[in-house]
Amino acid sequence: MAVPVKPPHLFDRDAEWRGLTSFVADPRPGATLGVVSGRRRQGKSYLLQALAAAAGGIYFPALELTEAVSLRLFADELVRFTGAPVPPFRDWLDAVPFVLRAASGRPTPVVIDEFPFLVKASPELPSIIQRELGPGGSGGTSSARLLLCGSAMSVMGGLLSGQAPLRGRAGLELMVHPFGYQDAARFWGITDPALAVLVHSVVGGTPAYRREFVRDDSPSGLGDFDAWVTRTVLNPQTPLFREARYLLAEETDIRDLSLYHSVLSAVAEGNSTSGGVASYVGRKANEIAHPLRVLEDSRLLVREPDLFRPGRAVYRIAEPLISFYHAVMSRDWTRLERGDAATIWSSAQPRFLSQIVGPHFETICRDYAIMADPAVFGGLPAEVGAGIVADPANRTQIQIDVAVLAPAEHGQPRRILSLGETKWDRVMDRRHADRLRRARDLLTAKGFDTRDTRLACYSGAGFHPGLESDVPSDVRLIGLDQLYAG
Repeated sequence: MAVPVKPPHLFDRDAEWRGLTSFVADPRPGATLGVVSGRRRQGKSYLLQALAAAAGGIYFPALELTEAVSLRLFADELVRFTGAPVPPFRDWLDAVPFVLRAASGRPTPVVIDEFPFLVKASPELPSIIQRELGPGGSGGTSSARLLLCGSAMSVMGGLLSGQAPLRGRAGLELMVHPFGYQDAARFWGITDPALAVLVHSVVGGTPAYRREFVRDDSPSGLGDFDAWVTRTVLNPQTPLFREARYLLAEETDIRDLSLYHSVLSAVAEGNSTSGGVASYVGRKANEIAHPLRVLEDSRLLVREPDLFRPGRAVYRIAEPLISFYHAVMSRDWTRLERGDAATIWSSAQPRFLSQIVGPHFETICRDYAIMADPAVFGGLPAEVGAGIVADPANRTQIQIDVAVLAPAEHGQPRRILSLGETKWDRVMDRRHADRLRRARDLLTAKGFDTRDTRLACYSGAGFHPGLESDVPSDVRLIGLDQLYAG
């Protein structure tokens, strides 16, 4: 079959579309399985509906219903697809072979969206699919390209792991992520890099937050940003107002919402280690290990290792809207519900800049570094993160916000391509470069290869004229225009 052309109404998602169409158009005989996952609001359903329409396939959006009702709805969808009567299904042992036999003659996408809803009512369903895709199953003579999609990350992550029935069966495992910071700016129609950083610090790269949640209300410029915040995310009449609360409630593995909100609040307040989180929440470290792991599996928390101190790591919130909620909204929730957004926002802006925009700018700079052209740092980045370098002589520590490492080579010291510091709202000068230079010397003494390490100053406020006019050969100045170029 011809590879379906991406519809013009789909923004970006070129890589995802290529992966899906390559999977669907595979001419080899026999049914195949693909798994598509990602947090809610990322456009998975929009993408898969477009795929099914373009390739003439089946799209079944599951609902949180009993097995009997789901089977009737599934049969209705098959009637629309085949144009012929479909016998009533007693269970999924009847339904799965039927749909695989119905998809014959040409590669046909069969999309089951929100698959975790079906598994909740029928836990045996993955085993049934495994049997039908295996030797002697109905999939052997089928041309179905079965795509299971879901937003419950803990459920979808377990479909292909460990001893799960479908492990080893999938020919496609696609994660639909939020838009990167550059794509998000284009999606929102923002050309001012400073405004793009501010908006991304609030809503991240989730597509639905623009289209459905604020009805395409995008700030017209930097001068409109404060008004935009008060009329959208701080407005109790918009869906975005309560979205951060709902993101937790949608995860099936989360029971004690107050504990999980407390863990996220701890991280939002700057308690980034497991010990710091436990102390903030008022629990023992072993009691918050499970919530931290569940939040990681749900892609709401990210655990980032310290690149220079083995065994140590910090947590950060992956969804900017959750950070915004805990830092700005939660403490004044009642007043916000009563419509006092302008007053609350006026008092919260310093907290927004220090607790949200500053750390988020660091994340944007690390995203830039991992995708940077090899010419920027003198080599291909293999690992990008943050780390702390101890300075015993001065009885202090040097925070490295953006550390760029080359690929590891067996028997050779790890090569550091770049050491970087970020400042969102401060003009950077030679002192910042000198601090990075000191860190480089200390890492050299620790055994790292720093012979060609470049020092990078990332600034949202610009650079001191004395630094800009005479940039040392080992220093790179990276401002907003460079971060958003390309």
